[in-house]
Amino acid sequence: MNDAQVEANQMIERVKAFIAEQGRFKNVELENFKRMPGGTSREIWSFDALMTGAESTSRRSLVLRLDPAGSRIESSRRQEFQVMRAAHREGVPVPEMFWLCEDPSVLGASFFIMERVEGETIARKLLRDEAYAHARQVVIPQMAEALAKFHAIDPARHGFELLPSPGKDPARFWIMYCEEIYRRYTLDPHPTFELALRWMSEHVPPPPRRLSIIHGDYRVGNIIFGPEGVRAVIDFEIAHLGDPLEDLGWFCMRAWRSGQDNKAVCGLTDREVLYDAYEKASGIALDRQAMRFWEVYGNLRWGVFTMIHARTYLDGGVANVELASIGRRTAECEIEILNLIG
Repeated sequence: MNDAQVEANQMIERVKAFIAEQGRFKNVELENFKRMPGGTSREIWSFDALMTGAESTSRRSLVLRLDPAGSRIESSRRQEFQVMRAAHREGVPVPEMFWLCEDPSVLGASFFIMERVEGETIARKLLRDEAYAHARQVVIPQMAEALAKFHAIDPARHGFELLPSPGKDPARFWIMYCEEIYRRYTLDPHPTFELALRWMSEHVPPPPRRLSIIHGDYRVGNIIFGPEGVRAVIDFEIAHLGDPLEDLGWFCMRAWRSGQDNKAVCGLTDREVLYDAYEKASGIALDRQAMRFWEVYGNLRWGVFTMIHARTYLDGGVANVELASIGRRTAECEIEILNLIG
């Protein structure tokens, strides 16, 4: 047995003990325990749990989401767990949440365990596979409806007043945020990012009527889908309070189009289809000029994140080749910013 197998077996035994303690089960057996592909910033493990209680036995398909060592993308598993639990209770299509662990002695870092929803997550398959021909027609309106329902959640009702917040004027806050992290992580000059910061400062939209809970990374790559369309929304790790238009602008970024650049929304359709579906579901009219600002912001922020991911790899923080490949996409953000600001 090699070192990797020994480490995996130790992890399985610790997860079994943790679940048994949470549910006060007499016995817990895990099957098909394996790491799932993807999970650039978090480790994702899939398994089936057979749990025997005092009077009955139950079987669940589960996913464990774990902080990897050395990650530079800061987020809270407690926060993500609580936001997803609230979204599930409010009828947003998200996996059911079961247990949270913040004791590093269990697996070395914080993690939570949630329902495993079967389906596909690879955006290219949605765009190209015949099996998803119907899903291609309905997934964007479905995602718009789910997002509107998520934005309608009252933060105070679920005790989320302490979520990260940009204050009363999110647009101005995020301009300062992007500039700060850009200055911190850039190794080379990026004139397009300098231009974007100046343009954003000259085109600041008015603050929203109220702050909503924002997903923060809303796109096809963060849903689970089947032939019928959306099954679940996932990856709420950078949820925060803010302007709902931020999520919509992020939705339209060039990086999510899988080469279908003539279709602004994840390579599937144009912006007006998304806007109309969101307006219908939310009852809120969208300011098109403000949407342009939030798209520029999204491309600037992702451009800076690509540099952070690359630094995480190059500095030896996480040995993940996907992080290195993401670092090559900075120029993609720059060309889209130039297209948007003309």
